[in-house]
Amino acid sequence: MSEDLSISLDTSLITQWRSIVTLIVFVLTNLAVLFPFHLPIPVPSALVIWTKRVLLRLRIIPSSHGVNKAKYTTSFTKLLFPMNFMTAPLVADLFLLAILAIGRDEVYNGTIGANNINPIDIMAFFLTLAYIAISIDASGLIRYLAFRVLTWGGKVGHRLFFYLYAFFFALGSFIGNDPIILSGTAFLAYMTRVSSNIEHPRAWIHTQFAVANIASAILVSSNPTNLVLAGAFDVKFVNYTANMIVPVVITAIVTFPFLLYIIFAHERLIPITITMHELPEEYKGKAPVNPNIPNARGDVGEWDDQGGSNERGKIHSLEEIMNPFIDRSGAAFGASIMTATLVTVLALNAASQSTGEHPVFWVTLPAATVMFCWDIGSNWIGRHKTRQIARDGRRAIEEARRRYQAEHASNESTTQDDQELSDQGSRTSAVFIKDVVQHEKSRNNAVDGIAMVEIPSTTGSQDLVRSGPDSGRAVTIANDRHATTLHKDHGMHLGRDIEPALDGGAPEHSHEPPSLVSMVEDAYYWCQETFPTVTAVLEHLPFALVPFAFCMFVLVEALVTKGWVPVFAYGWDHWVTKTGTVGAVGGMAFLSVILCNFAGTNIGTTILLSRVIQTWVKIHDIPNDPLPSDRDFWATVYAMALGVNYGAFSTAFSASLAGLLWRDILARKHIHVGRAEFARVNLPIIAVAMVVGCSVLIGEVYIVRSATKKYSL
Repeated sequence: MSEDLSISLDTSLITQWRSIVTLIVFVLTNLAVLFPFHLPIPVPSALVIWTKRVLLRLRIIPSSHGVNKAKYTTSFTKLLFPMNFMTAPLVADLFLLAILAIGRDEVYNGTIGANNINPIDIMAFFLTLAYIAISIDASGLIRYLAFRVLTWGGKVGHRLFFYLYAFFFALGSFIGNDPIILSGTAFLAYMTRVSSNIEHPRAWIHTQFAVANIASAILVSSNPTNLVLAGAFDVKFVNYTANMIVPVVITAIVTFPFLLYIIFAHERLIPITITMHELPEEYKGKAPVNPNIPNARGDVGEWDDQGGSNERGKIHSLEEIMNPFIDRSGAAFGASIMTATLVTVLALNAASQSTGEHPVFWVTLPAATVMFCWDIGSNWIGRHKTRQIARDGRRAIEEARRRYQAEHASNESTTQDDQELSDQGSRTSAVFIKDVVQHEKSRNNAVDGIAMVEIPSTTGSQDLVRSGPDSGRAVTIANDRHATTLHKDHGMHLGRDIEPALDGGAPEHSHEPPSLVSMVEDAYYWCQETFPTVTAVLEHLPFALVPFAFCMFVLVEALVTKGWVPVFAYGWDHWVTKTGTVGAVGGMAFLSVILCNFAGTNIGTTILLSRVIQTWVKIHDIPNDPLPSDRDFWATVYAMALGVNYGAFSTAFSASLAGLLWRDILARKHIHVGRAEFARVNLPIIAVAMVVGCSVLIGEVYIVRSATKKYSL
């Protein structure tokens, strides 16, 4: 490790009131990440009305969002401010700045970096590499490979389970867990839906989530937690993989039979023989359509309020997995770029004397730029075709909307009920069109589910949102074009999905003057139709990780400068002194998994524990001190690496950002996993995975690490 910059061992600071407040704020912030909520803020109604009028006058918002004074019957209007993983850390940092608990040094160290933890370098590396990985996913490669695995596995349930397990592990170790969760989760949702004797997808979806996070522990580039750890302790990428690959691979080998024969042994979960519905002949000959194109699957009507369980919905789910789209040139180019990038990063990192000598994003940024230029160029060349497909799909949707409105215009009772719901504003009615468009065979497009949902509007008009297996977001196509989430009473959630967000067509602004919002919407729809791949990739890049990570870095720096991290480090030192190497592995593994659920996801946990370990080493950085030994130190570091990767599948979705993504994707595929079920299913899995991984790690460090050699800063 390079020269220490800011590690302090002063624990007397914890008695000051600002230190106590800092610790309380840190705990409350992590609770908000674990249990997000909305904070009601009273705002004068007159101020809200005045602000809306100014925005209307400046043409920032459309006139359809005009001021309705009838809504503001009281002097104050309650605004709900979300407190979640994005806002809570930022609010905490601002509060600590306001009370002078932190200052310039903490903010600088938490953003620019200190003690070999460089947040900007880490985020730049992760986002640029993520662009390449998600571009590969947008090309359809993962869906296509999953289809090939499904074909190889055939109808033998246990064999197919093994093939998918090995496939997700191999691919996850190469490109990370996020792309596996993006495409693999939806694939499994479709596959289990069209299997007549798989009664619940629990075994398949939980296994996929677990194995994707197990695999992410092998390469430094596969998970931002690994990047933090490698930077904090000057770990060469090759050395990291050399130390982690054996425990991870053995964990995967042992976990598979445990899942198959103990956790998910029931015939209803993994049948001996899987019975798949047959795809009709007329669908087999269709050319698959790029799901990144807006309205590419312009048919409507197969999704009912039961989540697409009707026969038509099953057919379209079958088509999604049995006739997948793949951009062969884009997939081949992306895979080549990813391979070349990882090889170059590993080579340069191994050749460098220090990880800070050549920042790894120097390699990934040019590679991502090349991939971006490829996507832009290929999309521009094919723009005429993609625009035509989008136009055809939009025309079908508009036709469906007109027919729906005509069919229900004379239904007085429905109109009255809808008006009551609109006046009350308390519920959202969901009425799905069934079998409206019958001419899809005339188009050389694959068919997928789009449904229209009637949303009562305060202006008296009715808006329609789309839903279905490829509906990336619920977007209105009449007056209000903002993303809409259906009420929980309807048992479904519509929002951003893994497949590229496709909306119901370009907004209609012919009845009102243009506004900034409408122009942005028009530009966005134009980008979707002209550059579908680029738009889809940019939508799914984990930009939310950037402010979250920076704010968590600053919060941990606050704990460092206020004396709390030294206190934790002294406690860890006493534990290792009493328990030795076995205790170091077991204790750090337990701490890292637990803290993933209660300390700002696995990223926040890695930041905090890295600082604790750095301070622990500093405690013994004196002559003639036998601790920590080289064995104890590396046992602690790699036990933490296992814990922060495996900890993603433990007791809470918020243990990782991937867990939150996984839950939302399943909800939009009409599969709802509750908190209790998530914890109940994952507890035995994480217990076995950690016991196996830590046991192998203990044997490994006893073989290759010295108990007498001292590790030093």
